Amino acid sequence: MKKFLIIIILAQAIGFYSPSYGLDGPKTLAIGADAPDFSLPGVDGKTYSLASFKNAKILVVVFMCNHCPTSQAYEGRVKKLTSDYTSKGVSVVAINPNNPSSLRLDELGYSDVGDSFEEMKIRAKDKAFNFPYLYDGATEIASKKYGPVATPHIFIFDKDRKLRYEGRIDDMENPAKTPHSQDARNAIDAILENREVTVTSTKVFGCSIKWAEKSVWIEKARIQWANEPVNIDTIDDKGIKDLLKNTSDKLRLINVWATWCGPCVEEFPEFVTMNRMYRDRGFEFVSISADDPSKKESALKFLKRQQASGPNYIFNVDDKYKLIEAIDPKWEGALPYTILVEPGGKVVYAHQGIIDPDQLKKIIFDDPLIGRIYKE
Repeated sequence: MKKFLIIIILAQAIGFYSPSYGLDGPKTLAIGADAPDFSLPGVDGKTYSLASFKNAKILVVVFMCNHCPTSQAYEGRVKKLTSDYTSKGVSVVAINPNNPSSLRLDELGYSDVGDSFEEMKIRAKDKAFNFPYLYDGATEIASKKYGPVATPHIFIFDKDRKLRYEGRIDDMENPAKTPHSQDARNAIDAILENREVTVTSTKVFGCSIKWAEKSVWIEKARIQWANEPVNIDTIDDKGIKDLLKNTSDKLRLINVWATWCGPCVEEFPEFVTMNRMYRDRGFEFVSISADDPSKKESALKFLKRQQASGPNYIFNVDDKYKLIEAIDPKWEGALPYTILVEPGGKVVYAHQGIIDPDQLKKIIFDDPLIGRIYKE
């Protein structure tokens, strides 16, 4: 019994869910039930309801999201499902059920964007979605009526909008491999041919739904991060050059800042956020203070307020031009300065001045060392 409880706790902690575990969540819609109505905004600026698909012979509702690697792995297949069956009278609509406030930063390590409505627009554009992508994270009213247990979770309704199939899309998460069972397609084909659906319900595998009530996990994370130790060490120009050689196996982001630099102070929380997002995936954030060495305690106080628990340094040489040359001879000297270095010392990003955090997160995520679990 204790082992079973440990498995449940671990499943909740990493965000994966299988209905066989009986974890808490809304009850999944029963086979034969009517399709619950909804009124949800789409990334295309339109509002959708069941009536929007009234002419469809079959309505396919897929619960998916941005951050989940399993959901990402199925994006191409949902697009293919849409293109293959649209001419046969099948409509596909995707709904994101996740409340962004219940998504921990360290759960975003497998994505360049989160699950907010604005970020859904980015993902839909980047991946050229050919189906409506709707947001239900604000209220989750419609999603709780359907009761998805993970992303992705598919629901297939006939012309009378009776549920004929719910569960997985197929049985192979990795899009590079061939599924053994095309469950969703089998169900659609059966309905189109006026046959009974042989398999009406399957288990699903993926990331658990981030219901609003799960926001308690966010507070627990904040407490955990706040208790991480924050230190600052001195470093000279040789030490900086060694950092830039990056003999580690991690993608290293280095930011040069100072307590007296307004833009540095303004943007610094973004680096802490990136560190929390990607540090479990072969990423490291290093800060280097350009304050006078005598201001080490002031720099440390700032870092503690920011909860910057990664490697932090203060340049211990009065000659700031040595700092400039050690970091990057092309750097003109204005703060802040940010540089991204791959293992082996290859610089893939260098920027003087305040960063665009969305752009930098995308560069980090798109690096071969990070990225999606299943590369396209």
